Amino acid sequence: MKRLLENFFFCLLILAPVQSFAKAETAKITIAGADLRNPIDITDPKILSHFRVWDGLGTSSFEANSFIIDWSKGPAAEPPSRFKRYQVSFFAKLPRPQLVYVVFYEYDPSTNQGYVYFPGKTDEWYQLNASTILRGDEGNWYHSSKAWDETAWHLIYETAADRSHSKQPRS
Repeated sequence: MKRLLENFFFCLLILAPVQSFAKAETAKITIAGADLRNPIDITDPKILSHFRVWDGLGTSSFEANSFIIDWSKGPAAEPPSRFKRYQVSFFAKLPRPQLVYVVFYEYDPSTNQGYVYFPGKTDEWYQLNASTILRGDEGNWYHSSKAWDETAWHLIYETAADRSHSKQPRS
């Protein structure tokens, strides 16, 4: 009986942080890698409110376009390797910003379509993601939502354009 109670309380301790995550707001999204010299931090609450880690596949708030995915299209084939890959990190207010989820993003400007990869069991960020939410389809690519593509790609393109202008000599 004592062992049963110990197991019960252990389970409560494990589940307690998950429950607090589910109520946490997104504090920041960081886009890094590929051709970015410095990461891009998204901190505007209006933008962040559209990209919640706890929406979508594997959650109670499963909507066709939620988190940063267009779930209605289902899993996508892996995008060609010619696209630049960005790491997208999600931070939640717990109460201080804490990293809770990481995915990878690629964008095809010729089709205006982005792709998101959920790290699988052998990938670096799988343990962190699974401790936050286990979607059940990790290790797959998905089509990103139009809202995410418009937000992320605009910021990436704008940052790259700023960098290319800063290299030009002044007259």
